[in-house]
Amino acid sequence: MADRRDFMGMALGAFTGLGALGALYAAKRTWDPLPSVKASGTTVVDVSSAEENVLYTELWRGKPIFLLKVPKNAKPAEAPNGRAENAYNDKRLITINGAKYFMAIGLCTHLGCIPTYLSDKYLFLCPCHGGQFNAAGEVLKAPPPSPLVIPPFKVEGTKLVIGVEGEEYKKMKAAGLVA
Repeated sequence: MADRRDFMGMALGAFTGLGALGALYAAKRTWDPLPSVKASGTTVVDVSSAEENVLYTELWRGKPIFLLKVPKNAKPAEAPNGRAENAYNDKRLITINGAKYFMAIGLCTHLGCIPTYLSDKYLFLCPCHGGQFNAAGEVLKAPPPSPLVIPPFKVEGTKLVIGVEGEEYKKMKAAGLVA
């Protein structure tokens, strides 16, 4: 009698274990992103027709991406604290076909507000608390604690592929220019 009872207990335990494994597998499948979501993880932007000092906004993973072809005279007209260096010489800029571009996630690093670009002053102004960034995303006036965040990118000819770590991004990362 004990042998039969032991067999029934082991059979029930094995059946319960298989059911638990099936439930874990189903739970994992629901947590994984759909293939369509994985495919939308990148955004491709052609910069060949970009105009100087005009801010373009794209979307990447639901976040605004600022793209700006930085003019050679991108020195803030009214930079606070005397920091009026020319943004065109900043190491955070991306060079494509001899032109320099600024690209960053368009959210202030202070509280996540969306800064406004003032093209006549070559600076970004955060409307919530008055933070200012130059045309390369560097902080000119607090409260933002750090520069605008540069997302992973790859350069392919005249196109920027946002969401993929390319050689240029890896060099910037190694130099400590991106988070």
